Amino acid sequence: MPFFKRIFFCVSILSGLLVITACSGPTSSNTVSVSAAFEFTSLDPAKNGFVFSRMQVLETLLDVDEKGLLIPALAKDWHISEDAKTWTFDLRDGVYFHDGVLMNTDAVVNSLLIAQSKHGALRNAPIESIQAAGDHSVVISLSRPYTLLGAVLANYANGILSPAAYDKDKEVLALTGTGPYKVFQFAPPHKLVVEKFDEYWGKKANIPYASYLTGHRAESRVLQARSGQVDIVFGLDPASLPSLQRVDALNLYSNPIPRTIVLKLNSGHRFLDDVRARKALSLAIDRQGIAKGVLRIPGSETEQLLPASMSNWYLQNVSSETEAAAGTPESLLASLGWKKNSQGLLERNGELFELTLITYADRPELTTVATAIQAQWQAIGITTKVEVTNSSAIPMGHQDGSLDVALIARNYGFIADPLGVMLSDFGSNGGGDWGAMNWNNSALSADLLALEQTSDPVKYKEISQRSAQIIYDERPMIPVSSYVQQTSVNTRIKGFRFDPFERSFYLNEMEFVKP
Repeated sequence: MPFFKRIFFCVSILSGLLVITACSGPTSSNTVSVSAAFEFTSLDPAKNGFVFSRMQVLETLLDVDEKGLLIPALAKDWHISEDAKTWTFDLRDGVYFHDGVLMNTDAVVNSLLIAQSKHGALRNAPIESIQAAGDHSVVISLSRPYTLLGAVLANYANGILSPAAYDKDKEVLALTGTGPYKVFQFAPPHKLVVEKFDEYWGKKANIPYASYLTGHRAESRVLQARSGQVDIVFGLDPASLPSLQRVDALNLYSNPIPRTIVLKLNSGHRFLDDVRARKALSLAIDRQGIAKGVLRIPGSETEQLLPASMSNWYLQNVSSETEAAAGTPESLLASLGWKKNSQGLLERNGELFELTLITYADRPELTTVATAIQAQWQAIGITTKVEVTNSSAIPMGHQDGSLDVALIARNYGFIADPLGVMLSDFGSNGGGDWGAMNWNNSALSADLLALEQTSDPVKYKEISQRSAQIIYDERPMIPVSSYVQQTSVNTRIKGFRFDPFERSFYLNEMEFVKP
């Protein structure tokens, strides 16, 4: 199939004259611009696939709808054997990679085997083989039933690329995917420009180009939205919304997402190794005050890791009242031998109750929430030092054991089924980089492994509810607030749709509003 270079026409006004010239690249008039907080450094989907998935360059065998249910993507349908150990995926016909190569079973198998060889959920799946079956099907054989496989394959790390995208060492040379947009300019860590792909198998894009710009500072993103420099701005500071609401050229959106602001605790720390101490820290947090006064999203406070939309994991019997029934922070800490000294600070055996709480600036609300928690813990006598650093310091602190407490925004929709994240965060190895730390519960570990092989929805909910109750009771992590994504969209754009699982910006559904 021939591929042609498209020429766009640029319109400008010089000395009152309308001038039309040929233009072979992106301009403000033919590009939808997007700004968000997180940078990217690699073409490898296993490392930074999120940006290529959202910009619709990269696609996976399966996709996820707004309710978290699996839907067809590059695989038009799929079948699971009676013993649940063989999954067969039937591929779409007429799908082309951005380099003009027709997608076939060999290309899909090649991508999946390379993804399996790298760090990620696919590597941890009990896969015995990934093979082509004829010209149109791919078969994945498992050593045991693994209900999570479909959700894992829908993750961006397992995107399908052209065989020519890789070098002999399986490193990605070019992000040559199958989406409605293809890479035009790759300028890490801050800028990515994509160009519409006219041979796309699905809904073709209307807007010729789209750009992604990393903007770490929340105030910079607000200025980008207000000035019209950027069309779509994600991750706005809630405090900025009142001023942006007065800008006629903007539409604002507030969308709940399966992400939670949560405290990651080092349960092996000598001050935190007793559940009573962890419960005291939790009880001392004024979640309603933070939701209303800091985040400016009343009702977003939560005592649970996962939102109500993930009903299998959401406990109906948990509320602020059940939280308070555990006792008071003071009584729990007193039972552990902590007493206030003359300065009102907790002391035990001549040692002060002092913690270091680290967080990161990529999400500006985390710093203000950390400061509020610092003050609330100070009120019960706990001295907390807040350090704002890079997000990479959290997994580093987990690995070297130096972390006390971290405030993070944990994405439980990273894999469509939250079981994948729960296994990563609360597995039998003492937790995960973004999950529990120095904490194990054998009953929970057994339940999570059982869920991997449970297809009966009633049994699945029973086990996941039991798992959620253990995590709530033991407090290896302390939830603070459910997440709401704040987004501004310039009125020159129509067709914006928000993806609660943050997989896609749906750029191919957008159009410019005609003047």
